[in-house]
Amino acid sequence: MVVVGVFGTLYWLINNLITNLDASGIPIDFGVFDQPTNFSIRDDPGFDDRSPLFPNLLWVGIKNTAVSAVFGIFLAITLGTLIGIGRLSSNWLVSKLSQLYVEAIRNVPPIILIAFFGFAVFTFGPLPPFNPSSPPTQLKFPGADSNLLILSNDRWGVPSIATTGGTGLFWILMLLVLAAVVAVWRWRTKVNLDTGQPHRRVLYSFGTLLGLGIVAFVATGTPYRMSWPAVSESGRLIEGGFATNAGWISLTVALGLYTASHVAEIVRGSIQAVAKGQSEASNALALSGFQRYRFVVLPQALRIAIPPMINQFLNLTKNTSLGVVVAYPEITQLIRTAIGNGKPAVPLLAVLMVIYLGFSFFWSIILNIVNRRFQLVGR
Repeated sequence: MVVVGVFGTLYWLINNLITNLDASGIPIDFGVFDQPTNFSIRDDPGFDDRSPLFPNLLWVGIKNTAVSAVFGIFLAITLGTLIGIGRLSSNWLVSKLSQLYVEAIRNVPPIILIAFFGFAVFTFGPLPPFNPSSPPTQLKFPGADSNLLILSNDRWGVPSIATTGGTGLFWILMLLVLAAVVAVWRWRTKVNLDTGQPHRRVLYSFGTLLGLGIVAFVATGTPYRMSWPAVSESGRLIEGGFATNAGWISLTVALGLYTASHVAEIVRGSIQAVAKGQSEASNALALSGFQRYRFVVLPQALRIAIPPMINQFLNLTKNTSLGVVVAYPEITQLIRTAIGNGKPAVPLLAVLMVIYLGFSFFWSIILNIVNRRFQLVGR
């Protein structure tokens, strides 16, 4: 009865919505996605007001959301793991500083952190503006004229890698190199199992990857080169390198720091859930503190930590919608702008929900695969 009631209520709501939109003359079909957006996107010269909503607008929004989410998750995992371990440190100062970070950051709404970075660090911060009359700070690479870093209150530029051609053949060769790395990994594992000698899989595999990778790189005519950021002649843009704006930095760093406070608690709880005898056995084997965490504690804690981590990754991805605070053009901001320019809201919001559902499915599938990989197999 409850299921029938839920579906009946949904049917009534949807039917009522369609009837009222029809009466108001507001279209509900998806033909709107063929129309031009009638606005441009900051720092995206390939997109103009004549670009259609599909695929141009949706692709830019999905790409910007994904880039912010991926970098934010990387920051959250790295920082959160270190702080979670720090909370269990025997060093009083490290333990208390880690606790202070968790309690201070976790209890502040993420939108406040985003606004803080956007205004305190950039808009009204100490960094110089980016315009012809006031050039940004340019930090040179030691002993060269190339810029290592361009800093301003509007955008940053860092070195990146650019293609020179022949990348297809290079990556074909790299697939063969990867197969060789897997073979070396298995060989060293077999040596360890058969003889008891240290496997040193990481050392041998990395050496194979590096050596054969250099050979493939040279053989294909060096298909990649370094690209250094530089201020354009107009003094308004960054040419070369990887350029990003203050909105992306504010959103990504704020969400990374906020999520790290939750990840730290997950890591701390997972480590404490590992049987105390495991640490005692590690100490009996004279393992160092790093070795104890690396080989004994963290691999077991990871089995406990991964399931709740999935929720944190999903929350961070969905929280990128708060980028509107710092004018970052992620998918929600672009859809809102399109609606504000007269596009019908219902089909646009329906597609927006499907996009976030796709992000959620993606992270869930990836982490569930990882979770299965780390779980103990029962006999």
